[in-house]
Amino acid sequence: MRTNPNHFRATRLLRMLGYIWQCFYSSCLRFWLKWFLRLVTGRCELQRICARCKAGALRTSQIEYSLKSSKSKVLRAALSLKENDLDSHLAQIIQEKGIKEQKDPTFKVNLRQCLLQINGYSELFEAVEELRKRVFDSENEEHENMLLKLWDLLMPSVKLESRITKQWGNIGFQGDDPKTDFRGMGMLGLTNLLFFSENYTDAARQVLSHANHPRLGYSYAIVGINLTEMAYSLMKSDALKLHFYNTASGKPQMQDFHQFYCYLAYEFDKFWLEEEPESIMEFNRYREKFHDKVKGQLQMPEVTLIMSVDQKK
Repeated sequence: MRTNPNHFRATRLLRMLGYIWQCFYSSCLRFWLKWFLRLVTGRCELQRICARCKAGALRTSQIEYSLKSSKSKVLRAALSLKENDLDSHLAQIIQEKGIKEQKDPTFKVNLRQCLLQINGYSELFEAVEELRKRVFDSENEEHENMLLKLWDLLMPSVKLESRITKQWGNIGFQGDDPKTDFRGMGMLGLTNLLFFSENYTDAARQVLSHANHPRLGYSYAIVGINLTEMAYSLMKSDALKLHFYNTASGKPQMQDFHQFYCYLAYEFDKFWLEEEPESIMEFNRYREKFHDKVKGQLQMPEVTLIMSVDQKK
């Protein structure tokens, strides 16, 4: 298939014009527009955003962009705060922008909520990264207990013959010892699998039964760890920001990340069965198709990807 050279040139021209406009807007026009609106409304940009946008991704993402684009060091520093420093820094912002709190009594509360979400996202990713780097240790009693609990939740009527056994294949691990399968995602992979099984036991068993389907089956645990990598990568690229800004009213917690994993695990199973791949050899292609679908949903301002269990199944 040949590429139309005129189409290619037009696309390139549009990109160049878009880049020029962005540079002009951010370096010149935006400053004067903000100055004019401040003059007319008597409110700074942060106040105007908090006043016109309801709580959630729309407000928080616009506040984040405003702070990031600001020439003020005080405002830019608000993007890298610890929770203990939040209130004192809010006072600095109010002083920097000359905001009279009595005239805008809700501003401080609204901006505080936005800053909790913005800085909480960064802190949560650090915690997720730390858990991912934590290696599964068979000498660690806590790690071993988590793994054995996973088996008991998924296979309540089947006793594990020994710690190292081919039985692990029944829940989708590759070898006789599951610890080798956690090398990529570390304890994050096991924690996600266990969280899903503990909090949505019936749904997890349902997904496992689908994974053991004679024609449409897949390796439950291995795919689960792969979905952990998907959730991790989406968070690392900031693709989960809008979702967390809409679903966590304040600082997002590790449980929020685990809940998103549960959504992926449950929805991927439905997606896989609906697509009916010819074999497991096509996993990567369908995995990318599912990834693109989720990523597209995450770009919607009102996005909330919450697991919803189909009670009919």
